[in-house]
Amino acid sequence: MADQTSAAGRLAVDIGGTFTDVVLDLGGKRTTTKVLTTSDAPADGVLTGLRRVLALAGATPADVAVVLHGTTLATNALIERRGAKTALVTTEGHRDVLEMAFENRFEQYDINIGRPAPLVPRRLRLTVPERMNAAGEALVPLDLDAVADVARVLTREGVESVAVGFLHGYANPEHELRTRDELTRALPGLSITLASGVCPEIREFERFSTACANAYVRPLMSRYLADLEDRLAAMGVNCPFLMMTSGGGLTSVASAREYPIRLVESGPAGGAILAAHMARELGIDRAVSFDMGGTTAKICLIDDGEPLLSRSFEVDRSYRFKRGSGLPVRIPVIEMVEIGAGGGSIASVDGLGRIHVGPESAGSMPGPASYGRGGEHPTVTDADLLLGRLDARGFAGGRLPLDEGAARKALADEIGRNIPELADPRQGAHAVSEVVDENMAAAARAHASEWGKELAGRTLIVMGGAAPLHAARLIQKLDIDAAIVPRDAGVGSAVGFLVAPISYEVVRSRYMRLSEFRAGLVDDVMADMRAEAHGVVGEVATGELRERRRAYMRYVGQGYEIAVALAQDMDQESLREAFEAAYRELYGRIIPGLDAEVLSWTLTVETPPHQDALTPPELGGGRKALADAPLFDGERDIRAVRRERDSLGVGASLAGPAAIVEEQTTLVVPEGFAATVSDRGDLVMRRNARANARPPQEARP
Repeated sequence: MADQTSAAGRLAVDIGGTFTDVVLDLGGKRTTTKVLTTSDAPADGVLTGLRRVLALAGATPADVAVVLHGTTLATNALIERRGAKTALVTTEGHRDVLEMAFENRFEQYDINIGRPAPLVPRRLRLTVPERMNAAGEALVPLDLDAVADVARVLTREGVESVAVGFLHGYANPEHELRTRDELTRALPGLSITLASGVCPEIREFERFSTACANAYVRPLMSRYLADLEDRLAAMGVNCPFLMMTSGGGLTSVASAREYPIRLVESGPAGGAILAAHMARELGIDRAVSFDMGGTTAKICLIDDGEPLLSRSFEVDRSYRFKRGSGLPVRIPVIEMVEIGAGGGSIASVDGLGRIHVGPESAGSMPGPASYGRGGEHPTVTDADLLLGRLDARGFAGGRLPLDEGAARKALADEIGRNIPELADPRQGAHAVSEVVDENMAAAARAHASEWGKELAGRTLIVMGGAAPLHAARLIQKLDIDAAIVPRDAGVGSAVGFLVAPISYEVVRSRYMRLSEFRAGLVDDVMADMRAEAHGVVGEVATGELRERRRAYMRYVGQGYEIAVALAQDMDQESLREAFEAAYRELYGRIIPGLDAEVLSWTLTVETPPHQDALTPPELGGGRKALADAPLFDGERDIRAVRRERDSLGVGASLAGPAAIVEEQTTLVVPEGFAATVSDRGDLVMRRNARANARPPQEARP
């Protein structure tokens, strides 16, 4: 079994849309690198990064004691429709649940409204006679002859993977289990996902959608994980291998192969986990995690050292910020807003002369125009380069020099040609930067509003290769006074894997009215979930385990629930108090005299938070002379001091305009800001702090 408390030889790998980040923590000393993601064969990029980080650390494959991995492969397969040929087996008369969805219009006044097509076409949505009621009682027995007919259709159609989802299967999975057994006997190599296994909750559309999504990516993910395990072993990395999940915990590869849909937000979750860890360590009650990489930007609210959690997520939204416009999946997930605003996000001009940035991304191939890999469209990275925020020769540690001429041409061809006022490519670059910054600020405002939260007065915790370039403008727009840029911020999501607990969340839908509180029902459902969760976590974790329990509740007559944290000892009155406190926090009031109800319960078993996983690194060693360079502010060039991050000792302050450069990112400190090196080695940037800034101090050797 893996012991995540060990600090030696821990390797974290995060595959993003543009870069693959690799972090090796060896005895408390971190070594990091970034390599371009190899989209066609993601394992190639992983192994390239692994070899490089081992060489930089002077380590061998045998020094790696555990591999922690997060990937966007499942997400990309859903968005790009590169999954397996999938079928759905469901209750007779309900094949069109996936098509009917919520039977609503998420954008009421758009006559051309559209949403992603179901992953399973209608001809492969097959039905059999059977029926359970909401209490789990069989109303119509399962027709095994119809199941045999389904097997013949699956064979004829060459189906690789199948989802089995029957009405009220969450209450009694017997028919789904028998169907799985019959199909396995008829088609031994078939990949089968049960809706009652991946999502045992009420609401058939979300449950069937989640089951189909899991079935769609399961063969792909299973092949990828098996291939990566084999290739790691061939390199000599023979150690436990854990996967990061969307809910912010680590799980076994076996669990990840069974339910790969739980991995869809695994990379972004790592960034939020790191930010929450830092907030706890620094005593920050209210924070915002800001993670901007090569493809997307992610924003997460963190209160009292914990990120917001949810059980609903949408993949491939056709309308940005619009709930209901994507494929819904019901999985444990850290609640965050994610938009197409990364370094590779493409800028364009529409017919009305408006600049748009994203959600399309140049990715790693061909990448931004300045990468020199065939990209012709202007991107955020190209704009940052022309604004003086990036060192063309030092980008990615000098391994990927940027072509400023290509960036100028791309911005002139797209922005300057369509908007004469922005004919100067640098003016166009400034406009692109302003648009992407406002997109991110608007997303943060909308996200905070949905959750009844305030942004003003929070601390921004910054990570990702592109985030430090844009952090100052974002905190201006959001009325935030300070930003913290941790060490190795450019690979922050992968660093977050190092502090993530091993965990597993289980859900059960068991209806109960608060006025009819039954302690026996609660005890039974908790015991059932506890056994399942311990079974998964116990495969890979030893030592102390802790539990987190939640009830998903609403007032009787309402359509949606809220998550309510539960104490270990709970009675009717304490449950009501917890519900009303959560409801008041979200909506500002309660509804006196109205009964409440529980629809679902969740229980998470996890290892304790890591207290020693992020040892503050030693400062010093940076001695490369960096020439001052201009930053373009939209009107003129402003001379900016440039310093290597490792050359700044604890307590050193640098007033803007300045740029603090490290291998994987650069912190831009505009005029009116100052950055200080904290005792932990983090950079703390504040507004209106010039008067307090001291001259930069060189790090002591």
